[in-house]
Amino acid sequence: MDSPRSVAARTIVGLALLALLAGSSREQEAPPPANARILLMPRRLVTGERATLAVLDISGRLTPGVDVKFSDGEKVTTDATGRALFVAPLNPGTISAGIVGGNGRVSSTILGTTGVPSALEVVTGAPRFASLSDRFDLVGEGFCADADGNRVTVAGMPGLVLASSPAALTVLPPLDLQAGPAEVRLACGQKTARAFTIVFVSLELQAKSGTVAPGEHRSLAVRVRGTTARVALEARDLSADIADLTGGSIVRVMSSGGAENTAEFEVVGKKRGNFTISIRLISPLVEPRP
Repeated sequence: MDSPRSVAARTIVGLALLALLAGSSREQEAPPPANARILLMPRRLVTGERATLAVLDISGRLTPGVDVKFSDGEKVTTDATGRALFVAPLNPGTISAGIVGGNGRVSSTILGTTGVPSALEVVTGAPRFASLSDRFDLVGEGFCADADGNRVTVAGMPGLVLASSPAALTVLPPLDLQAGPAEVRLACGQKTARAFTIVFVSLELQAKSGTVAPGEHRSLAVRVRGTTARVALEARDLSADIADLTGGSIVRVMSSGGAENTAEFEVVGKKRGNFTISIRLISPLVEPRP
């Protein structure tokens, strides 16, 4: 498992930020708080119970020293690992939070204590597919509220828990994991959950490099490795001043499936420059399979 110091320097990405930008290594100096862009909260919280959130910069690096403010007025600051503990409100419902000085908010559902027994650990929802280089969510019962209290292994290797609550986890797969089906195991203290399988895939960009010109149409092909099934991919335009993503600022497509499993997106240049498109695998949570 990563030490708190190394956790702060890890890079978490979808398909790296697909742009024609150089990728970052996962181990590097922690970014400054001013670069914070992404807030991760557990999908589900439990009334009155602790939980862990995480903050990333635009390159996906965990970011220390970032202030996060909740809709109920509470505020926390991420520690050296880029994460922070907080306590869920006492009343069921929803709560939102945002990075102080940033745009956008993230919401979580607050559950009552009924149906979340502390003596058991059960996974009730997991993705069928997950990316080798991106986080994935799990929901269930009996997880550790402190992220580091959870032990998650994928194909026998430790994953990194980014955000957590007794009812939800956000996990980054191990660095050396290979594409294909992998067994996932969870534990919190003496509690263990039944093992299940997730199919992990790699997403490889096949595109022309270099700056885009005004009016130029450029195709972005994404090769999916690790499964022959069709999977959903989502592209987001992060540099609308340079190029437009055909179909809107957020576009979802299904891959072709089969041995040559690919998906295609297109951008159209608005002015000369380097553009940034993030592409992520989308997989709804379903009942986990052995």
